[in-house]
Amino acid sequence: MEDGARDDGAMDVRTILHVDLDAFFAAVEQRDHPELRGKPVIVGGGGPNDRGVVSAASYEARAFGVHSAMPLRQAGRLCPHGVFLPVDGAKYQAVSVEVMAILRRFTPLVEPISIDEAFLDVTGSRILFGDGETIGRRIKEAVQADVGLTASVGVARTKLVAKIASDLRKPDGLVVVPPGEEAAFLAPLAITRLWGVGAKSAAALREYGVQTIGDLAALPEDLLVRRFGKHGASLGDRARGMDADPVGDRDAAKSISHEHTFDVDTSDREVIERTILGMAEGVAGRLRDSGVKAATVTVKIRDSSFRTITRQRTLPQPTDLTEPIFRTAMELARPEVRGLRIRLLGVGASGLGERDQLALFAEDDPRRRRVVEAADAVRHRFGERAITRARLVGSRLPAPFEHDPMTAAEARAPRQPSEPDEEPAAVDPESWSDDAS
Repeated sequence: MEDGARDDGAMDVRTILHVDLDAFFAAVEQRDHPELRGKPVIVGGGGPNDRGVVSAASYEARAFGVHSAMPLRQAGRLCPHGVFLPVDGAKYQAVSVEVMAILRRFTPLVEPISIDEAFLDVTGSRILFGDGETIGRRIKEAVQADVGLTASVGVARTKLVAKIASDLRKPDGLVVVPPGEEAAFLAPLAITRLWGVGAKSAAALREYGVQTIGDLAALPEDLLVRRFGKHGASLGDRARGMDADPVGDRDAAKSISHEHTFDVDTSDREVIERTILGMAEGVAGRLRDSGVKAATVTVKIRDSSFRTITRQRTLPQPTDLTEPIFRTAMELARPEVRGLRIRLLGVGASGLGERDQLALFAEDDPRRRRVVEAADAVRHRFGERAITRARLVGSRLPAPFEHDPMTAAEARAPRQPSEPDEEPAAVDPESWSDDAS
């Protein structure tokens, strides 16, 4: 009985889907520009000589070895005839919202983990829509018909196995792992496909002859615990397909951030200040759109020698307005940028809380709030660039947009296990991602 239906009609085994749009950014561009179909499309910059990294590569570009997070210049060398396009964040966000709405036709239990992928728990949906495989096919058909894109779907009784399954037959794949067959399905796969196994863990496991997930599953638990601590026991469980994490929208985004890489390293104070102002404006707008305020402001600075500094400060009271974010960011950045040529700047906001829950703090000037809300209304109707500050006119700062789980379109954070033996970063690294996978 697929999907775990017992004889008494109760559902005792979950049916989880992982839906992942194929080469999302590049696919959207190929959809909207038919002349690009069949061509190697690389999204992430205006050309192969730009700074920055690849946000997405079409499957035609991947055939040349191009992949996300690769420097654009390297992508240009590998794929000299590639079509390079800038990231159109607003368009991708809008398409993501359409796709998430399709997923919610089949179940209210949808957990977006980035702009182009989500988990669904369809255990309670089989009476209306059929078993997991049937629902997966219907979702793929709806995404193709309504949005013009392909999606790959994994079906299993755990999130871990469903996600691995969705990645096996891209693009446009559908992989179903029947209940009870998780360990056999995982066994021949490379160990690096398993959540929680990064480069360091994989190297350590190879010392024990572990190359596949099945090799890991066969190791004694006490050996794993001795070598990896508590993380070792969970590795063994995952290798056998065990994952009790439920699908849900419980976790709010941890941070909202925006960063910008300059075309040419700069020490120009006006350029630096205008860039920070533009990013503070974008972050504040996204806070307001999400209905949250931030308690902490962070700046990220990378100089011409690639040295990266992060500084953060907790605000006297949470805010979703540009001025306090900009003022704090400048106070943090000013002493760090003196005498340096700056390659990259970033502004982030964290410690997020619902606006209504923060009513105990002093309220903003009501007149300023009305002005801000009026400006937001104009931008929502006519576009982000319809109204801007005089100081930012002509600054050409790209609209704030990152493809990373912490700033997904649905503002939800993943609960994917992390690898404890990796070197920790000073600030949550996912909130500063440059790239899209």
